[in-house]
Amino acid sequence: MSINSLQKDTEVNKNNPQILELELALFITKLKNGVWLAGIPSWLFGITDRSLAAFADGYFSSLEVFQLFTASFFFLSWLYLRPEQDLKNAEGYLCPTQDNRFELKKRHMISQEYILPFPYLCQIYHLLNLKHLETIHKFSLNNLRVINISSFQPTANGGRLKFQTVLESPLNALRIWRQPIVEVDLILHTPYTIELSIPVYNGKRITVMFYALPLSQREHYLFIEIYSDLDWPKPILQILLHLASCLTLFEDLPYLRNLYEKNIERLFNVNLASNHQTMLLFKRFVELYGSSTKTHKLLEGSNL
Repeated sequence: MSINSLQKDTEVNKNNPQILELELALFITKLKNGVWLAGIPSWLFGITDRSLAAFADGYFSSLEVFQLFTASFFFLSWLYLRPEQDLKNAEGYLCPTQDNRFELKKRHMISQEYILPFPYLCQIYHLLNLKHLETIHKFSLNNLRVINISSFQPTANGGRLKFQTVLESPLNALRIWRQPIVEVDLILHTPYTIELSIPVYNGKRITVMFYALPLSQREHYLFIEIYSDLDWPKPILQILLHLASCLTLFEDLPYLRNLYEKNIERLFNVNLASNHQTMLLFKRFVELYGSSTKTHKLLEGSNL
């Protein structure tokens, strides 16, 4: 199920006492886990500090041995006292739409927003052109290659494209978790919303939602939301995703600037749109929204 459709199915009354109770329980659980995680480096620092102090004079005194033993005992006890990380009992009281809302909230990792000094059409062309994964993001994706288009399904407002990617570089860190060849989903939900869903391992995925809105003929608003069900510590995963998102945006800027300097609207002509498999979703956008009349309506509608 796509994130967009999930969001539509999860509109509930926020004043529902059951939901408020669940969210309070979730907050307390997160607080407990946060305190527990913060305590681990504190105990490790204390043990390391005592160990260095004991070795500094070349021998262990009985007091130093007692201090190390005590610190190690409390550290192991701290690890054993790890708080619960889920709310399965609470989730059982939710109705289906509330459950979806809860699951969506749990999967949300980061949000980023930018106002970029390039036309909205530059961003659309960039996101729907699969070749940018091999060229523009050659460094960040470490020579990832698109090797096959598995399927393409047009929809009323866009379409869904499935394509296979391979990790060619033997030094690619992603090889630790994912299969050498995986199938990725790229979905055009609306003329402003694009979803990229990437499998990682054991059925776990990272889903990136791009919301691109034209602000004027020369700039657009880009909002990025990333969701994941990976069983990694959320703070660490959030840091990694923030860094990855910033890196890819930094790689995008020269390319977007180059598109801006060209006649970008020419690329959105139905008669000139590429028939290459990697451009199928872009061609679908052009068929639905690409004429100059429709494009101007999109630009005008965004400023209402």
